[in-house]
Amino acid sequence: MFDLHTHSIFSDGELMPSEMVRRMASIGNEGFAITDHADFSNISHVLSNLLKLRDFDYEIEFLVGVEITHVPPKLIGRAVELAWKEGAEIVVVHGETIAEPVAEGTNSSALDEEINILAHPGLIKDEDAEKARENKIFLEISARKGHCLANGHVARVAEKFSCDLVINTDMHSPSDIINSEVAKKILLGSGVKEPEKVLRNNETLFRKLRNR
Repeated sequence: MFDLHTHSIFSDGELMPSEMVRRMASIGNEGFAITDHADFSNISHVLSNLLKLRDFDYEIEFLVGVEITHVPPKLIGRAVELAWKEGAEIVVVHGETIAEPVAEGTNSSALDEEINILAHPGLIKDEDAEKARENKIFLEISARKGHCLANGHVARVAEKFSCDLVINTDMHSPSDIINSEVAKKILLGSGVKEPEKVLRNNETLFRKLRNR
């Protein structure tokens, strides 16, 4: 599995990046992205620290980036621009999950920007799903408690509007890590008809971003 949404000690995760690598590798995952929570106060700090890892070789590949989180919709574009400027290899935006009080309009604003994934988009609207398809932004099926409550809706809307999906853990602790077999079960439980296709999307996006 290629998990494209995880968190380290540089935001609210429990693990150092090196331990994340070891634990991912130990269950057979092939790659992942560290996407720590970020806003204007810490985008530069997070990325400057994570990019130091590029000086060393690790046993599996990974991307470094951010999850733009709870930034007001009107400011998301500026945050995304800053993340790319500071060297992000992947940019995720924290969508309108029903598990948190995310500002209305976040999904729509995020989908206007140069991002890769809209994380846990909650009860995403039809017009926003169309925007995701047009702008080639992936919608996320989430393995995380709370965020997963709207997976069925996300899967149905994605099928209706031919949106591309990925599945991620939004990992914060060791117990959140899953492999491809568990991911397939979550996808099937969400109503996704082709779980293997979604897992391929994860790998395809990872490879594309890693080879930029």
